[in-house]
Amino acid sequence: MFGITDIWAYLLGTVLIILAPGPNSLFALTTAATRGRKAGFAAAAGIVVGDFILMLAAVLGVASLMKTHPVAFDAVRYLGAGYLLWIGIKALLARNTPSTSQTEPSRGNPAHAFRSALGISLINVKAILFFMAFFPQFVDPNYPQVWHSFAALGLIVQLVSISYLTTLILAGSALSRRLAGVSWLKTLLNKLIGTLFVSFGLRLALD
Repeated sequence: MFGITDIWAYLLGTVLIILAPGPNSLFALTTAATRGRKAGFAAAAGIVVGDFILMLAAVLGVASLMKTHPVAFDAVRYLGAGYLLWIGIKALLARNTPSTSQTEPSRGNPAHAFRSALGISLINVKAILFFMAFFPQFVDPNYPQVWHSFAALGLIVQLVSISYLTTLILAGSALSRRLAGVSWLKTLLNKLIGTLFVSFGLRLALD
């Protein structure tokens, strides 16, 4: 179908990869938990758009270009690591006070959540290399319209990702209701989020 050689193996691999914890899923979950369902779905939209851009870049051969110019790859990687560290440090320093919500209204804004999620997705330059290596394994080279195969593979990734992100957002919004009025739990959640993002940033920088 559409020149895909082993769709069930691809689907299984896709599910396992998407279920692996990472900055995207963590951001969607915590955004829904701390800013509400609407902001959570805005974050999910940013992730989906970012992943689409990365998959398109992989298909267009950007991965090969990055392999031949490692300096450019490292520059983008360090920029991404810095962005993740910045998000983590902000979460670690965040305080749940009434004045915070008044002085930083954009933090609960869906547009802000979308932009932040899009940025987190796009800085994952290793995803371009991954898509470039993962997709061709399941494409029949003799299929006359190979781009149909890549489009179908990309659509499957997005559908699985959207399903998973929706589950996380619903769980996060339920958690948000439980956290309402419990400031110390919100503070603890911010510290945990911050620590995880700092670890993601350090891992990206040191890999």
